[in-house]
Amino acid sequence: MFNQALPLIRQDGATLLGISVDSVWCHQAFSKNRKLEFDLLSDFQPKGKVAAEYGAYDTEHGYCKRALFVIDGHGVVAWSYLSPTAINPGADGVLKALDKLKKQS
Repeated sequence: MFNQALPLIRQDGATLLGISVDSVWCHQAFSKNRKLEFDLLSDFQPKGKVAAEYGAYDTEHGYCKRALFVIDGHGVVAWSYLSPTAINPGADGVLKALDKLKKQS
């Protein structure tokens, strides 16, 4: 889903990154299997530190929730969405947030 949206994301000068608490090795295998065309970052050690800072880490169960963030050019979260567990949130919200940022510039 995000592979197809990459040209639209990049035309707005944005970079797409995925992050989870899985190891680098898991990310390599997942990326290869899914033929992902964007980088995946590992929040493995200390586990979930970055996700926790964004409110997306479930400490009780030890996993990162599905969350999307658009961060503006000043490093400020301009848009975010926390998806229900096991639901793929898709790229529509990200694209709308990028469009809104572009109009504000």
